[in-house]
Amino acid sequence: MNRFAPTVLALLGPAVIAGCTEQANQQHDILAAVVAQPQVTQSYAMPVHATASAATSGCDNSPGPYVTVSGALALGGLGTRLTFTNNQKGTHSYSVQAQHDVSVIPAGEAITIPKQPVLGGAGGNPFIWLQLVDDKDAPLTGEIYLGRCVQGLMSLAADFTLPSSALAVVFAGDCTNNPGPYITLSGALTLNAGVSAKLIFRNNDNPVGGPHEADVTTSVKIEIIPPGETIQFPKQPVLGGVGGNPWIYLQFLTGGGATIGAEYLVGRCVQLV
Repeated sequence: MNRFAPTVLALLGPAVIAGCTEQANQQHDILAAVVAQPQVTQSYAMPVHATASAATSGCDNSPGPYVTVSGALALGGLGTRLTFTNNQKGTHSYSVQAQHDVSVIPAGEAITIPKQPVLGGAGGNPFIWLQLVDDKDAPLTGEIYLGRCVQGLMSLAADFTLPSSALAVVFAGDCTNNPGPYITLSGALTLNAGVSAKLIFRNNDNPVGGPHEADVTTSVKIEIIPPGETIQFPKQPVLGGVGGNPWIYLQFLTGGGATIGAEYLVGRCVQLV
């Protein structure tokens, strides 16, 4: 064994440790830079109002009529509430200095159902229902009777909810301005489940049993929204209305202004620049 090795290691030890510490600090700084802009996420059951109309042609043809469906899905909307305080909540000197509600997805924002003709496949003059289902074929609405092919079909309206995820990212401008700071908010809403319209064709109008139970049933699905559809909301500047370096909190709101979930501490203004 080299008798000088422990001495050399002892002399080099502080330098090695210092070098490792410096490298670790650099890696920490890089990681901090990557996650510097805080993101707030919230799960939410988004209310949806569906309207649709259907038109038919070829009711006497075999193997069945053509049905064209059109309409829209109107979202319930999404907002955020930014609260600016002079101190962290829970402290004795805490007070709200300003609060701003921002609509990021207006209530009623619509996703259009494009006109799509589909072949019924039931033959003759079937009775027609429509049901909205998710991407796993689970029902979002009940079966809604539209009518018989030659009679013309009724319009429909239905309400349901879609599991969704909201994401908000907050940036700050100059925190020393009065009446600043200037906050920029951006993010997205992801509709976690897909939506399809299922057209159901039967040879009579009694699908639930009885003496005239339907014995011929076919169905066709039309995809309206794929699962994971994302709606970006544009960057929106918000004037804080307080000077200095306030604490900033964020909470999501429904389209009607009701709070969703918890309020999140985003950070102090200078941490978001």
